[in-house]
Amino acid sequence: MDSSETTPLLSRPNIPVNHMYDEDESDFEDKANATEKILSGEYESLDYDGCENVLYQMEEKKKSVRETMVIEMLRWLVMFFVGVLTGLVASLIDFCVIKSTALKFSIIKQYVEKCVDKECMEIPLLVWVGINGGLVFVAAVLTACFEPVAAGSGIPQIKCYLNGVKVPHVVRLKTIVVKVIGVVCSVAGGLIVGKEGPMIHSGAVIAAGISQGRSDTFRKFDLKIFEFFRADTEKRDFVAGGAAAGVSAAFGAPVGGVLFSLEEGASFWNQALAWRIFFASMMSTFTLNVIQSYIQGIPWDLSYPGLFNFGSFDTTTYSAFEIPIFILMGVLGGLLGALFNKFNYILTKFRKRYINQSRDQVMEAMIVAIITATVGYFSLYFNNNCSPMLHNQDPNSVQFYCNDGQYSSTASILFQSPEDSVKSLFHESKGMYSPSTLIVYCLCVFLLACWTYGLYVPSGLFIPSLLVGAAWGRLVGICLNYIFPNEDWVDFGKYSLIGAAAQLGGIVRMTISLTVIIMEATGNITFGLPIMIVLIVAKWVGDIFNEGIYDMHIHIQGVPLLGWEPSSVLTNLSAREVMSHPVSVFRMKESVGRIMEVLKTETHNGFPVVEDHNPDLQNSSEDEDMSFGTYRGIILRSQLLVLLKQRVFGDNEAHGLTTKDFRDAYPKFTPIRRIHVTQYERENCEMNLEAYMNPAAYCVTDNALFPRIFKLFRALGLRHLVVVNKHHQVVGMVTRKDLARYKVTKKLWKVSVEELAISTQ
Repeated sequence: MDSSETTPLLSRPNIPVNHMYDEDESDFEDKANATEKILSGEYESLDYDGCENVLYQMEEKKKSVRETMVIEMLRWLVMFFVGVLTGLVASLIDFCVIKSTALKFSIIKQYVEKCVDKECMEIPLLVWVGINGGLVFVAAVLTACFEPVAAGSGIPQIKCYLNGVKVPHVVRLKTIVVKVIGVVCSVAGGLIVGKEGPMIHSGAVIAAGISQGRSDTFRKFDLKIFEFFRADTEKRDFVAGGAAAGVSAAFGAPVGGVLFSLEEGASFWNQALAWRIFFASMMSTFTLNVIQSYIQGIPWDLSYPGLFNFGSFDTTTYSAFEIPIFILMGVLGGLLGALFNKFNYILTKFRKRYINQSRDQVMEAMIVAIITATVGYFSLYFNNNCSPMLHNQDPNSVQFYCNDGQYSSTASILFQSPEDSVKSLFHESKGMYSPSTLIVYCLCVFLLACWTYGLYVPSGLFIPSLLVGAAWGRLVGICLNYIFPNEDWVDFGKYSLIGAAAQLGGIVRMTISLTVIIMEATGNITFGLPIMIVLIVAKWVGDIFNEGIYDMHIHIQGVPLLGWEPSSVLTNLSAREVMSHPVSVFRMKESVGRIMEVLKTETHNGFPVVEDHNPDLQNSSEDEDMSFGTYRGIILRSQLLVLLKQRVFGDNEAHGLTTKDFRDAYPKFTPIRRIHVTQYERENCEMNLEAYMNPAAYCVTDNALFPRIFKLFRALGLRHLVVVNKHHQVVGMVTRKDLARYKVTKKLWKVSVEELAISTQ
């Protein structure tokens, strides 16, 4: 917990801030937990700003050119393994999903064919519901009871991590195990989800684990060669590469993966990092290609780039007069995306308030699985659409109540994986799906996907969004065909693709990376312009009403995420108004007893180191003129814990500690309650902090404005920013939560500012 977490809110007369103090305390807490009026205290910040203390400077001076080159080569080696392992995990997920889905639908198909003439169609329904419910039960129990952070796609959590927020358990080994098993069961269990989104989280977990060279689960396994990467800054860069490798494995889009990591994830970027991330993405899609070629029985035929591709659009073209149609489809995608996000927002708030026990979370997932199977069955029964049987027909095709020589196209879209359903909507012939089938399918998938996203099961949102958009996009093509029956430019697949892009853009609000991902997945570069136009329009329209689905979930959870730029309505705030005050500080030579007392009684993670300060005169007064000594640097809680554990005080000051001792303790530092110090050491020993503090830590004067402070945090990845007066004396501290608590909301061109409360939990 950062130093701002226990700071009371201050009145800001210069901006229109909405406070929530007109209710009693218990009522306030209930409503705050159910709304976005509170920042959660459980989220800490990551230390992306390096500590350039005396030990670090000594290590850098001793480092030879050869050691520097070896470390750089190891970075590339880690990215190589990240790409390869991400590709292997993607292949495993895809293989299990295909086999389990094929087995499930073959069983259901047998019962359907047996019971059509015998009027026992309730049996296939019970079989369908039973299989779906059993698989989803496994996914829900694993997620809700063992690793809740594995729920959903994981994209919001990885976005927070790369932004500088430490999300508990987000990159643990147990998380990826639950993620892999859970996403297989969720997809095979018939939920309206995809396996592509979770691959991004999986790649990030793989990157975090490989880069550290050790695991808490396997404590004896420790690759010392990776010890230089045991820091938040290094792990952040590898996690960015893992996220990109996950996108590349999901869609066969290495360039799109790099851009996704830049647009949606990475807060900090440079050219060298971009090359390493691209290398990891290429290795990911290459590994997946090789594995898939062997599975298909054509070794080294590298034509299987990702878990899901959109099929061939090589011969599809468009004309300039179609661009207005694409723009209108972008508007529709933005409106539907905003509607989807609004429904999901209301449902997520309801879940947060009422469905917060593991038993209830598993039960809800089971209910959704049963309803999804039931809706699919009744759509098949009451909205059956018959089409002529073709010589190359899918073996999963079902005749159902169709005449001989025909098959049920409604059953074909239900009796296959969601990815295959998207490709069917893109590429099937013009007479394949009737308008009624598309309308019913689009409506059902829209509502079920909205309900499903947020369940305690691993699930992706890309494929459900594409399904909805592809359905109404194909319907647009049918309408245009009625209006222009003899025109060759009316291509159902083209409008289905544009609709899918518009719907996905309207929900997730991505533009550049999504354009490249779709271009790479279709293999048609000429569609770059219309897809970009559609995505931009969908984003603009959607942003009028609400934010993207990932940002929405981040804010509902109370995560202190910092945007790309500070809001222009907060320019009149100064550091003195934003900072936390009073501040806990340590002197250059501090008594062991006071250090122990402060660490046990306070939850702050960073402490200014000062001179000319008497802590006995410090009180809890919030007098803004009060200062706390001349600023010399910052010492972190984690550093103090290592020093106390190693007993670097008294006669042990020349202990010979190096940066390696701090890296070995990372990331789980021994808590203060488990460190024993004798009474004599408390009362008579001092700790000299000069060699361990960061003397080059950033600071600002108390008249610095909000935009400047914000840009320092965002660009440099700061966790703490000390505020000093004109005499260079410490007067306050700014942390991430001090900045994130100002929430600016834009709706229908109206801007409002709220100052959020910060929970102490």
